[in-house]
Amino acid sequence: MTNSVHPEDDQEMPLVSHLTELRTRLLRCVLVVLALFLGLLYFAQPIYTAISAPLRKYLPEGATLIATDVASPFLTPLKLTAIVALFLAMPLILQQIWGFIAPGLYQKEKRIAVPLLVSSVILFYLGMAFAYFLVFPLIFHFFASVTPEGVAMMTDISSYLDFVITLFFAFGLAFEIPVAVVLLIWIGVVDVAYLKKIRPFVIVGCFVVGMILTPPDVFSQTLLAVPMWFLFELGLLAGSLIRKRQQPEACDEPAAAG
Repeated sequence: MTNSVHPEDDQEMPLVSHLTELRTRLLRCVLVVLALFLGLLYFAQPIYTAISAPLRKYLPEGATLIATDVASPFLTPLKLTAIVALFLAMPLILQQIWGFIAPGLYQKEKRIAVPLLVSSVILFYLGMAFAYFLVFPLIFHFFASVTPEGVAMMTDISSYLDFVITLFFAFGLAFEIPVAVVLLIWIGVVDVAYLKKIRPFVIVGCFVVGMILTPPDVFSQTLLAVPMWFLFELGLLAGSLIRKRQQPEACDEPAAAG
């Protein structure tokens, strides 16, 4: 007998059908990324100009970005365009992933999974925006201010791209802390009381991560560590609310069974 707590489709799909569906969804993801890449290809140079703006603002007068490889002026903007296309396609890619795994989830799991999925996308984009608008200016201003006398600060465009993409990913993942905390609480790996107990170690860990990802000045480290701490507390609060909602449901199940 089927009820709301069971998966919507109780019939098991053959393995071949699962693999066929997975292939179809992967193909859709590739086509979406390819379509976005081709649509953005005309704007490859302006996109790189926009991404390099935080560094160019602090370059010494007369200094510019340079290309040390013959093909870099062509390949580097192309690579950036492909990465931007992938970032823009992420909601649709996650939608395809959700469409593949959703039939196997219980109704109560779907209620929590959808908000987590949407939140993870939004938080990742917020982390990238935080890096671009707040962290990059501070980092590049610091680098420009400590350049030794007699050294011309002229960064290679390929090296710059690798640097900023690494930071985009780092800050995007750092902003996923609330989602990670909620998941850990929801699946029962840790409880809220334990996370509150280790809060001092979490705070220290946030500053250690900030020290690793940012230049060695207190302001930049704090600029990353404090938001990470705030996001941890946000995840803790959300996890506490979810756990409180789960407890009445757990108490009602025996009664329903009887």
